[in-house]
Amino acid sequence: MSQETPSPATADIDPTLTNCNEPNGNGGNGHSADGHAPKASLFALALGSVGVVYGDIGTSPLYALRESLAHVSHGGAGVSRVEVLGIVSLLLWALIFVVTIKYVLFLMRCDNKGEGGTLSLMALAQRAIGKQTVVVTALGIAGAALFFGDAIITPAISVLSAVEGLKLVTPVFTPYILPITVVILVGLFAVQSHGTGSMAKFFGPITAVWFIVLAGLGIMHIGDDLEIFKAFNPYYAGSFLLNHGKIGFIVMGSVFLAVTGAEALYADMGHFGKRPIQLAWYFLVFPSLALNYLGQGALVLHNPEALVNPFYLLAPEWFLLPLVLLATVATVIASQAVITGAFSLTQQAIQLGLLPRMEIRHTSETQLGQIFLPKVNRMILIGVILLVITFKSSSALASAYGIAVTATMIVDALLGYIIVRQMWKWSRFASIAFITPFLIIDFAFFSANALKIADGGFIPVTMGLVLFVILWTWVKGTRILMEKTHKDSIPVRELFSMLERNPPHRVPGTAIFLTSDSEVAPAALMHNLKHNRVLHEHNVVLTIKNEETPRVPVERRVTITPINEMASVVTLHFGYMETPNIPKALAKCRKLGLKFDIMSTSFFLGKRNIKASARSGMPMWQDNLYIAMAKDAANATDFFQIPTGRVIELGTQITI
Repeated sequence: MSQETPSPATADIDPTLTNCNEPNGNGGNGHSADGHAPKASLFALALGSVGVVYGDIGTSPLYALRESLAHVSHGGAGVSRVEVLGIVSLLLWALIFVVTIKYVLFLMRCDNKGEGGTLSLMALAQRAIGKQTVVVTALGIAGAALFFGDAIITPAISVLSAVEGLKLVTPVFTPYILPITVVILVGLFAVQSHGTGSMAKFFGPITAVWFIVLAGLGIMHIGDDLEIFKAFNPYYAGSFLLNHGKIGFIVMGSVFLAVTGAEALYADMGHFGKRPIQLAWYFLVFPSLALNYLGQGALVLHNPEALVNPFYLLAPEWFLLPLVLLATVATVIASQAVITGAFSLTQQAIQLGLLPRMEIRHTSETQLGQIFLPKVNRMILIGVILLVITFKSSSALASAYGIAVTATMIVDALLGYIIVRQMWKWSRFASIAFITPFLIIDFAFFSANALKIADGGFIPVTMGLVLFVILWTWVKGTRILMEKTHKDSIPVRELFSMLERNPPHRVPGTAIFLTSDSEVAPAALMHNLKHNRVLHEHNVVLTIKNEETPRVPVERRVTITPINEMASVVTLHFGYMETPNIPKALAKCRKLGLKFDIMSTSFFLGKRNIKASARSGMPMWQDNLYIAMAKDAANATDFFQIPTGRVIELGTQITI
């Protein structure tokens, strides 16, 4: 999709124009320019994935079994053996079916040139169909919107649940749980601007220690009641659901807390690769989680009073404080992973035309995937603090958790169907038969979590709806604006043919006119001719084409199409995981025969002043929302790293 990009007041270049990568630099997420990940040992990549990919799912034992058992504790009177076995069985089979089968075995095969995540899946589905469709775009937008809701709730519930362990060390800490949580969260978001590079090297080892501790604590207590191994029999999970009616359905909502980090397996695939993530799951993460849930279950079977907090009560008294500290560090790492994921997702959304440009700061000189978005960081921090102050406990927050993630998983399954049907060329019957079990489980979890709406679940739903409206408004408004601009424009080849027959005054140097559509004359070019009555010696109509692949190889970065001796059309191709630097990308033009000297080049940007219109195709409130977003977009000059001294902006007014 070829797109332009406006400056904050909106430019002749469409507000969706985004990330491009320097021809000899690294792509997003630290990939090399040829689109391949830098070589590293399989063990190192697997260890790194433990810290980044599995942080969220690794902290679920803090609260998943506790919240699930709370629904059947009969007012604090305890739970039966069959109920404990049933709930532990549900937890184990949720990990097996949702994480292992759906994500590790299936969706990780649906990679977009090595990248995963809902937006990558959306781009892959669009490519499989052969065109952009409203349904696929809407699914991608929904998935992105829901992920942001998850990114706000995860840090709140994770850190709060860890700090609550201090109450078991001594009740003296009870009044300070919330202040300590807020301080940790503020500190976490405050250091984001420094980048995660220096911390990332410690994430893997620390999280690996966390998983080893999880396994060790579980092993210590499995012997309390060996009957807990019956939980591996799915009969107990099914029997629990059949015999508990509505309560069983409600428990499903809490059981889902055990798999809330599953989407990260797919979303962060491009960071480490498929095989390291899979090996980490098979040989460390899943065994550790399973052993811990079995240990918690055996402890409750042996001592029903452990219902109050089965995770922390696994630890001997002398290890309780160190465990709380380790859990806090683990939850901070888990929160860091989802925050980094929000930054990456925002970058992808901008590149795919779902959001306006935002300021993107690179926090590493060598790894372009390490980015910081100040605006997104502030928004998530405000949301997290408000959630902590409002809900006050992880148990209360658990009521708001899960809906956004389950809905995202439904989106992934629906997009997965398109891949299986259109790209893998399965028959309609085989595709439906394959995807239906995933959708049944996903909808069951979603329905169970929907019961929490009155108790706080409305928060992620509301956030998701608001973000969906924002993203959809940007997509729809940009399309309307581009159609209107195209309708009122002159074909660029026709313009330069007329100028060749009746040339204006020529001046030395090169003029580059950024535009979204190379077929029509850029508004900045028309204004320059109309008001300045001059034409440069060399003129370039520059178009940025955002590909639906993560990265574009260097050799396909630039396409040059001559018009005549006056002008050429240059198209720069960039993937949605790449970052912008137009001057460096243009440097490759020299090798293709186009003269380019930054010191004798002027960049012309069309600066639009958009006005709302009652006949735009959108309601007036949506027009105003689009205009506000366009005005708030990051400056095109800074975003594309164009030297400020070489930029000329020519304004125009347009109604949407």
